[in-house]
Amino acid sequence: QVQLVESGGGLVQAGGSLRLSCAASGRSFSTYAMGWFRQAPGKEREFVAAISWHTISTYYADSVKGRFTISRDNAKNTVYLQMNSLKPEDTAVYYCAADTSTNLVVRKTGEYWGQGTQVTVSS
Repeated sequence: QVQLVESGGGLVQAGGSLRLSCAASGRSFSTYAMGWFRQAPGKEREFVAAISWHTISTYYADSVKGRFTISRDNAKNTVYLQMNSLKPEDTAVYYCAADTSTNLVVRKTGEYWGQGTQVTVSS
């Protein structure tokens, strides 16, 4: 079992930065790949980024490549999403998820989910 709690969301102007954190509880955190997804009002949930359990591999949606960076600290049971050069279209509820890399990246799903944190980017 893995419990996930996101934090770090907020209101930021276009061009600004935010860093999201996802704190996990459960002794098996380091064995899971971790991912970030987002869902804007009236839209389907979309994959944003993922990182393998050993941190060697990272994956990004084309829409965030070069602007967002995913990282994790297994000693702190935490995964991060550094978001730079934010755009109004990045506005969404951001969720972290835990599963295998294949499920997160290919199937766009996760075994465990957090409750989400709101990110709003004003123009």
